[in-house]
Amino acid sequence: MVKSPDEIALMRISGRLLASVFEMLDGVDLVGMSTLQINDLVDRFITQDLAARPASKGQYGFEFVLNSSINDVVCHGVPAADEIVKDGDIINLDITLEKNGFIADSSKTYAVGNVSGDAKRLIRIANGAMWAGIRQVRHGTRLGDIGSAIERHAKRHGCSVVREYCGHGIGREMHEKPEVLNFGHPGRGLVLREGMVFTVEPMINAGKRHVVSMDDGWTVKTRDGRLSAQFEHTVAVTAEGVEVLTLRHGETTPL
Repeated sequence: MVKSPDEIALMRISGRLLASVFEMLDGVDLVGMSTLQINDLVDRFITQDLAARPASKGQYGFEFVLNSSINDVVCHGVPAADEIVKDGDIINLDITLEKNGFIADSSKTYAVGNVSGDAKRLIRIANGAMWAGIRQVRHGTRLGDIGSAIERHAKRHGCSVVREYCGHGIGREMHEKPEVLNFGHPGRGLVLREGMVFTVEPMINAGKRHVVSMDDGWTVKTRDGRLSAQFEHTVAVTAEGVEVLTLRHGETTPL
């Protein structure tokens, strides 16, 4: 679970490239685009502009380079030509990238066009929950500190945390040890050590935490049909605290 300084240096490159994918998407008007068009845009950008590999494509039999999760879709939404992003939607784009043998993983929930106040609030809460977890990352703390901080933040704002999915170690493989739960108890769980690299990726629901899986075998929705939002970064435990490997230029970092 512990990476060498040379390995983290390579992961830093993957993280910077992946951050540039989101920086590109920040300038795209998503209204009227199909989720498949977004997928193909990202595919071209990663392979042609960045000379990297979309790590999700072919992983576990998945055919696409990203997950596109709209409104009440919690995670693992499948891009489709007939799924059109509309004004007022929120959409999470979850993207992975491999360069020099190492993988980075990140996601962001976008507010598309004229989004309701409740949807904007949920996005802020989900982003805040991720940063609440990241703030706990440093040598000597425990995984339970991360999960507890995430859950406290969500509940304080009247939202719930999905428990079925979690963050994970990452490196040469997309999913490595440890599992990074989005709930827990302070002072419990694995002790963090300098050189560990993993994702922090809470999925926050406006309503109840319960989810349901769709027949396509991938898409997961909120059971009550209310909105869900997610943010994710790949982070490294350092001697001083934490380094966010997928940090985007201009992104607010409330550490």
